[in-house]
Amino acid sequence: MLSIVGFSGSGKTTLMVKVIAEMRGYGFRVGAVKHDVHGFEMDQPGKDSWRHKKAGASTTIITSPTQIGMVMDVDHDYQPMELLPLMKGMDIVLVEGFKRSGLPKIEVFRSEIGKPPACRGDKNLLAVVSDEPLDWEVPRFESDDINSLVNFVLERFALTPFTDSERRTATG
Repeated sequence: MLSIVGFSGSGKTTLMVKVIAEMRGYGFRVGAVKHDVHGFEMDQPGKDSWRHKKAGASTTIITSPTQIGMVMDVDHDYQPMELLPLMKGMDIVLVEGFKRSGLPKIEVFRSEIGKPPACRGDKNLLAVVSDEPLDWEVPRFESDDINSLVNFVLERFALTPFTDSERRTATG
């Protein structure tokens, strides 16, 4: 698991989307977790699964030939490692948020946000993504240099890109 962290408006989601797409291009199965401290609503009002949940179902699953979605009541704010069993078969899981976790992390930093770095000095900080020069103890990547960032991640996590035939063989 690798966490992408930073304050609201720093570009975490934009970076996650770019990294996911680049890693998919290398043949990896990428899982993604988004932490939302404010809560969320995934379903659409009036849809059958929404009605099931509003009627009191503790867990609702919607399934189709190509996707499965689940909304489940929980009794605490799950930490990333507790979610890992839900990500079976993934080569890597990227987590947006959880800046205080012990996960390896990459911080997205933009000075125009007006906040100090979220994780500078954190022993789990692997790199920073920022378009301005910084004097940090970790490598810095520019936000548009996704290829270099992904290659850094692949090296740190000892991941080797798949060829199409290797992926087909690995997945049966």
